[in-house]
Amino acid sequence: MGCPSEHGQMITEPLLRNRKGGIRTLPFILANEAFESLANYGLFPNLILYLTSEYRIDAAKGAHILFLLSSAINFTPILGAFLADTYVGRYRMIGFGCLASLLGMVLLWLTTFPEARPPPCVQSSYNCKSATTLQLLHLYTAFCFMAIGAGGIRSSSLAFGADQLGTSNSLKHARIRESFFSWYYGIVAASVFLGMTFVVYIQDNIGWMVGFGVPVVLMILSSLSFFVASPSYVKSKPKASWITGLAQVVVGSIRNRRIKLSSQATDKVDYHTTGSMLLVPSEKLRFLNKACIIRNPQEDLTPDGKASDPWSLCTVDQVEDLKALIKIIPIWSAGMLKSVNVSQSSFLVLQASTMNRLITSKFEVPAASFSSIVVLVITTWVVLYDRIIIPLVSKVKGKIVCLNLKQRMGIGILLSTISMAALAIAESFRRETAIKEGFPDNPNAELHISAMWLLPYFVLSGLAEAFNAIGQNEFFYTELPKSMSSVASTLQGLGLSAASLVSSFIVSTVRDFTKGEARESWVSSNINRGHYDYYYWLLTVLSLVNFIYYLVCSKSYGPCRQEKWLHR
Repeated sequence: MGCPSEHGQMITEPLLRNRKGGIRTLPFILANEAFESLANYGLFPNLILYLTSEYRIDAAKGAHILFLLSSAINFTPILGAFLADTYVGRYRMIGFGCLASLLGMVLLWLTTFPEARPPPCVQSSYNCKSATTLQLLHLYTAFCFMAIGAGGIRSSSLAFGADQLGTSNSLKHARIRESFFSWYYGIVAASVFLGMTFVVYIQDNIGWMVGFGVPVVLMILSSLSFFVASPSYVKSKPKASWITGLAQVVVGSIRNRRIKLSSQATDKVDYHTTGSMLLVPSEKLRFLNKACIIRNPQEDLTPDGKASDPWSLCTVDQVEDLKALIKIIPIWSAGMLKSVNVSQSSFLVLQASTMNRLITSKFEVPAASFSSIVVLVITTWVVLYDRIIIPLVSKVKGKIVCLNLKQRMGIGILLSTISMAALAIAESFRRETAIKEGFPDNPNAELHISAMWLLPYFVLSGLAEAFNAIGQNEFFYTELPKSMSSVASTLQGLGLSAASLVSSFIVSTVRDFTKGEARESWVSSNINRGHYDYYYWLLTVLSLVNFIYYLVCSKSYGPCRQEKWLHR
């Protein structure tokens, strides 16, 4: 508001005058991502109830299916980014993702018709029919297309929006680019919250057919929002992907494994690009240095100075990029293991569905909507921390005060550990209430215990994400070279994907080891007979071990760039 003339000049310059791209295309890209996120996050929270109640799938098996689905949804954007950058381009990747997501949601909506799922189970009968192979194939096919579609859209949406703003580094362009990123993340957060509340409420109160039909409509709007502006988009051509560059270093090191390295000065020449600040590789992970050694200039280089075979000779920058990635893997793995706790949302829905969720005498919070508390906590804490706490403490101290990135990540892992302990305590009281009230064999009975017992877990989990997840993203961006910014943006999703697989393994192991002929497993479909409290205590112990592991990794990593800057 203070610079209207500057703003007016900003929007009349090339970003609006060009026939292709510019800020006129951004609303369509933002709408595409907003509707897609609203549709997907409106479907996922309630799927565990849909699988257990309509398909009569065991709770542990249902969670296993959703762990795999979550892993696929978080991994496919990495594959999509590689294909978009290297072969097909971002426009085609997003377009393909829209169509795949729409097809997946239509197929899932079709499962709500009686012919596509098992017939209703009569309570007086013990011969309830399970889903047929064809019905399960239909369901899994829908999940596959949804995962593929999410990978197509999420892998390229943000970068495609940045493409529309050009590559200029002027202050005016930088301000618009920063504004776009802020709007992007803000809209995604709002969509996630609305999906977990509005869409979930429809599923609980109107039914699965309408509840799954709404995301189909939202996905149609997402696709139309994207394709309607197709003539106006800047469509950058694909180029070499960072994955290819890192793979070339590994292959080059193996091919040149017979080269002997010496710590003393030699006449060996390292290959580097013109203008590069890195002329020689570092001494860490020296085996990789073999990939950038020029053995025979006549054979290894073309007349214009480029590598004849990039799979045998790489630049010093490529080698150092891979070393930087390897260096952060231990800290990334600690964050990944922390995400195992976040992956337990399916079981939480089953718990909350048996508890008293009434806010007023007429309004009941859907069981799957409790996860939206995490989003609210993250948003609230970020505002408080950035705008109130840090400025206030800095003013009192008389200097800039802030937690460094490693401290923030460590606090997040510790809070996540405490959150699992709080969840174990809440489940212990819930299970005890179910037995006292005479419902040990009725896992669907509503108990006289408030769902607010779960509130400490969601609040602590939200704070853990605010500290660790946001801190991790910033850590990756600051520690990796600028040339690897796209790598930094995918590591978080890769961690969530790996965490879902680890969660699936833990659940399967717990189920197999704790189930006997005369006893239910800890993760039984009958949550009143099972011992989910023991399962959560196990995760608490594993989280504590992970916290100690993180402290070791943090100390061995040494000071990060932010710490060096703060101590100057």
